[in-house]
Amino acid sequence: MIDDKSLQDLMMRVKAFCEARDWDQFHGPKDLAIGVITEASELLEHFRFQSDEQALALLNDPHIREEIEDELADVLFFLLRFSQRFEVDLAAALHRKIAKSERKYPIEKAKGKNTKYTKL
Repeated sequence: MIDDKSLQDLMMRVKAFCEARDWDQFHGPKDLAIGVITEASELLEHFRFQSDEQALALLNDPHIREEIEDELADVLFFLLRFSQRFEVDLAAALHRKIAKSERKYPIEKAKGKNTKYTKL
């Protein structure tokens, strides 16, 4: 579990990595948002056209699992960098979003369902 301090530590590690390479100039909000979706798409490539059973089996192959973990790390990298560059308290944003989702998806209506909140 990543706590707020760990999240800040990760954000500072990403900041140091990028600033040592003078990448601020390439990391505007649009560019970082593109990075998030690009890396998320690369994660999805592993599972495209796979059945649920096949997708789960991929995680048992050490080489493919490492590739999947790398893509997850790339997505996290861009999320952390965006948050660091534009002063988004990512932990607070997540807590706020979960609270909103709890109101949209009350347990008594949503438990065991994958129905959108507007249809509950």
